[in-house]
Amino acid sequence: MADGWEDAWRDFHHGVRAGRLWVGPPWEAPPAGAVSVVIDPGRAFGTGAHPTTRLCLELLQEVEPTSLLDVGCGSGVLSIAAAKLGFAPVRAVDLDETALEVTAANAAANGVVVDIADELLPANLAVMNIALDVVERMLPELSVERAITSGYLDRDEPRVDRWRRVERRVRDGWAADLLEFRP
Repeated sequence: MADGWEDAWRDFHHGVRAGRLWVGPPWEAPPAGAVSVVIDPGRAFGTGAHPTTRLCLELLQEVEPTSLLDVGCGSGVLSIAAAKLGFAPVRAVDLDETALEVTAANAAANGVVVDIADELLPANLAVMNIALDVVERMLPELSVERAITSGYLDRDEPRVDRWRRVERRVRDGWAADLLEFRP
């Protein structure tokens, strides 16, 4: 093996801007004036660079801070950003124990409180950056008024009874939606 292979992956992990947020690794300095979300992905999914994550971050900045449930939290990017934007309480849930451990560590490193949950607790807003079929399956199970969803292509759209789209963002062939529950 070539020398330095253990750290070579760092060459591909760089910070990104999404509105007033900057999401990046601990070995990069955030730009002046940005709200920084420092993420060491470790063994969990999510660095913040994917278009779906950036779209979710943009939509988070458009809604009033409230209670939030991050479904499929991965490395905690969306949970931590929400906490830094004033959302509270912020709860993160994932089926992967490693993701929950990484989210907790990243939240602590960012100096924010993110409650690690083992169930789908009620909140005013959910955020889900996961596959479309999972979004469609999970929405009816959530006790929330609104949801920011992504993880699917711009040609796709969540179709769930009593949920309607309020806003859509598209980037690089991907989409994110702000949805509202209509009883």
